[in-house]
Amino acid sequence: MDACIDIGGTKVAVSLSSGTGLALFARRSEATAKTGTPDALARQLIRLVDEACAEIGVAPERVQRAGVSSCGPFVMRGGLIEIAAPNICGGIAGPARGLPNDWLTAPLEGVLRERFAQVRIENDCVAALEAERRWGALRGYEHCAYVTWSTGIGVGLCVDGRLLRGKNGNAGHAGHMFVSDNNDALCGCGNIGDVEALVAGNAIARRFGADAPTLMQLAKDGDARADTMVAELCRIMGRALYNLTATLDLQRISLGGSVYLHNADYLLPRLQAQVSSHFPALTAGCELVTAGLGTQVGDYAALALLANGADAPAAGARG
Repeated sequence: MDACIDIGGTKVAVSLSSGTGLALFARRSEATAKTGTPDALARQLIRLVDEACAEIGVAPERVQRAGVSSCGPFVMRGGLIEIAAPNICGGIAGPARGLPNDWLTAPLEGVLRERFAQVRIENDCVAALEAERRWGALRGYEHCAYVTWSTGIGVGLCVDGRLLRGKNGNAGHAGHMFVSDNNDALCGCGNIGDVEALVAGNAIARRFGADAPTLMQLAKDGDARADTMVAELCRIMGRALYNLTATLDLQRISLGGSVYLHNADYLLPRLQAQVSSHFPALTAGCELVTAGLGTQVGDYAALALLANGADAPAAGARG
């Protein structure tokens, strides 16, 4: 049996795989650990895996491989991956974000290697991109991206059939691009006015006084003020998608994440218009689509890391 682990800024999820096929067993999820010592998150994941083993009567020692799809960024300490995610580590942006810790990083790989013989860790959007190319909406595409619009904003990139990872596995952190002159929105990374600070799920309530589900529903129901706010969100997110398309010459972008997926039919044409209405020489032929794996993309992202184990590993993905 293998462990499939998905780490997000709001929740973590684990499940078990037999190592063959797409079936996942004993899935469990809970809020991401953000209190106690910095290794609390990694310890939480090990506990959840062991609980999943107990549920289906598998001895924990039989689970020796772990695929970990995690929000980032990552930093390397002693050759091992630690998470420096602004939605988890409260010490990055300070008390203004209200997180209940002062962590600058959360140790991950070193702690997991105490429990598992083989660990492969990737940024969650890189892992989701692998899953979407293997089983979802990006099958057959060599110039593509997966973008999540959720608690944060993340991107996985593929050009010429090759996944882009970067020196620490952080390629694709487009949520921290500056696309607006707005300077009143604080991101958890400390930036003021980047994409994530302006449109991410955790920013919408702070900026507009209503959480994403409420704001989207008001706009769908014809509330003019809410519609104006959503148009602004789509303008900013669309500008980020345009920048990716213009920079990387993409064919297709698969969109996921809770903010987007719960409102896909409403948001997709607006986002496509933002991309297609600029410089057709660069944007023509780039199609935005909803993630083929839908709300399960996080689970299958972790599974894809084990299924694709022969691929060139990211930093820290040593087995």
